[in-house]
Amino acid sequence: MSQYLLSVHAVEGEVRAQPAPEEMQEFMERVVALEAEMEASGTFVFGGRLHDPDASTVVRSSDGDMSMTDGPFVESKEHIAGFYIINADDLDAALAWAGKVVNATNAPIEVRPFAATGRVEM
Repeated sequence: MSQYLLSVHAVEGEVRAQPAPEEMQEFMERVVALEAEMEASGTFVFGGRLHDPDASTVVRSSDGDMSMTDGPFVESKEHIAGFYIINADDLDAALAWAGKVVNATNAPIEVRPFAATGRVEM
């Protein structure tokens, strides 16, 4: 079994109407149901929502000196808004889960396998 990162992307400055309370409730119900399905199937490893890119700090090293600057690392309109780390038998299974995330969040999802590191998997 391999692990995959399902990253949820957002577009900075994208104007979206504020959802009505019932729409937000429906959204949360879809996400909670999806996460419960992932848990029940043994797929879910970890997930989280991230603050906007302007909350980031970039740490660099140059000639042994550490420097820190306000982020983001790359100026881009698109950024990772959240993510899931999942266990899946293969890419096809990971893509099927990504489709479920798209249906729950209505956001684009990037699927990337983790490279083998020789470390113990979670």
